[in-house]
Amino acid sequence: MSTSDSRRGYHHGDLRRAVITAALDAIRSDGPASLSLRDLARRAGVSHAAPAHHFKDRAGLLTAIASEGFDLLAATLGDAADLRDAGVRYVRFAVEHPAHFQVMFQPDLHHPDDPELRQARTRAGDRLREAVTAVPAGGRGEDARLAGVAAWSLAHGFATLLLTRNLEGPMAGRDPEDAFRTLAGLLFRTDGP
Repeated sequence: MSTSDSRRGYHHGDLRRAVITAALDAIRSDGPASLSLRDLARRAGVSHAAPAHHFKDRAGLLTAIASEGFDLLAATLGDAADLRDAGVRYVRFAVEHPAHFQVMFQPDLHHPDDPELRQARTRAGDRLREAVTAVPAGGRGEDARLAGVAAWSLAHGFATLLLTRNLEGPMAGRDPEDAFRTLAGLLFRTDGP
């Protein structure tokens, strides 16, 4: 390796982003359990110590990925037209960001008490709560918090089953977003009593 090649490995334009991108690629292909900072450094073309400089450890990197995921989810849910649309957007987020989705909801992988992660998770939760409370009580029941759990469970469960390919038979070629709208309509009436 020449001196200029060696320097390139140590002086990366946006090392943090490069390592996160390499991690997301690795998670998509092999899952989060196989992730190592040394392998990510190799993938990103930087020294093996460089990722640790930014993230300290594997859990720090996964915390950054989870935080980014919750921020992306909050933005995705932000302008939902109603609760069904929020659920569809949740499912779409999971399909478009499967690596984030795998990490976000596994607190054993990251630092769940990290302040940035907590704030990002709160922003995403707030968007879902807003969508639920916008549904008239007659369409969701009196307990908005329990309705929120039901809505989240439906969207998260559906997205998880979809990503793990457990719905290939029952879906039989149906558009996942249309199928989810139908499922949400079975549980919630967004047009009032």
